Amino acid sequence: MRELDAHLLAIKPQLKHVDVIGRGGFHKLAYAEWGPPKAERTVVCVHGVSRNGRDFDVLAASLASQGVRVVVPDLPGRGRSEWLASPNHYTDRAYVRAMSTLIARLEVEQLDWVGTSLGGHIGMLVASERGTPVRRLVLNDFGARVSAAALRRIGSYLTRSWRFASVDEVEAHLREVHAPFGKLSDAQWRHLARHSAVEDGTGRLRFHFDPGIGMRFAIPILLDVILWHIWDKIECPVLVLRGEDSDLLARSTVDAMLKRGPAAAAGWVAAVEFPDCGHAPALMDAAQIDVIQNYLLTD
Repeated sequence: MRELDAHLLAIKPQLKHVDVIGRGGFHKLAYAEWGPPKAERTVVCVHGVSRNGRDFDVLAASLASQGVRVVVPDLPGRGRSEWLASPNHYTDRAYVRAMSTLIARLEVEQLDWVGTSLGGHIGMLVASERGTPVRRLVLNDFGARVSAAALRRIGSYLTRSWRFASVDEVEAHLREVHAPFGKLSDAQWRHLARHSAVEDGTGRLRFHFDPGIGMRFAIPILLDVILWHIWDKIECPVLVLRGEDSDLLARSTVDAMLKRGPAAAAGWVAAVEFPDCGHAPALMDAAQIDVIQNYLLTD
């Protein structure tokens, strides 16, 4: 199983940042860059709403070992990136602006995008724009219709103030709450735990994101979020990944995405469902990584 193997751990990223302008002024967007900087192919990997870029360490190292340049940002307010000046500033527009600034920094004409959950949403927004640099888009458990019930579940989690006495407690919590990530190994759960929390100044640990992010979920979401107007503008090849037990992305939505929109009309939409996981597949398993690598590296 390709999980934090020694030959992958030997591959180290460069840790960088770029200044992004937005409401409240400039803020630093942190990112990790793996692989050769002048590689023929660049892949950007973007994480979910409460996560950070370290979730992609195994996938990024694996792609980098194939000669791919992989860029993995921490979205604003997560990981090493600065918190925004106000909880109200965590908007789709702010995320797209941050990613656009990062893409400009990369100095490439085209790139591939792997996005988990919120990272998939941002990927759809970027890919739907005229003149987009996105060559291929991988949506990990995200699509054109998003379950309101799943968003309420995520919101209830984000609006709580979690504190832990140790990394062991963080790991036990993640194993329970993020069980839908799939059947991860002990090493993989430990990796996620170590990079999911930081000291809060009192000797305890808190999650490694701005608690203000949860403010967007303060008002319960009653209706499914419909994004067909975005999907219908995407013209690049798309691979939709779904966890077999996902409560956020319905199988019926994936079926509709395979038939609707310009990408589907061109025969450029494919879908893969991963067993034994829900929202969202962790993309740390060898089989899952192989699916992504084969899709991105096969012309």
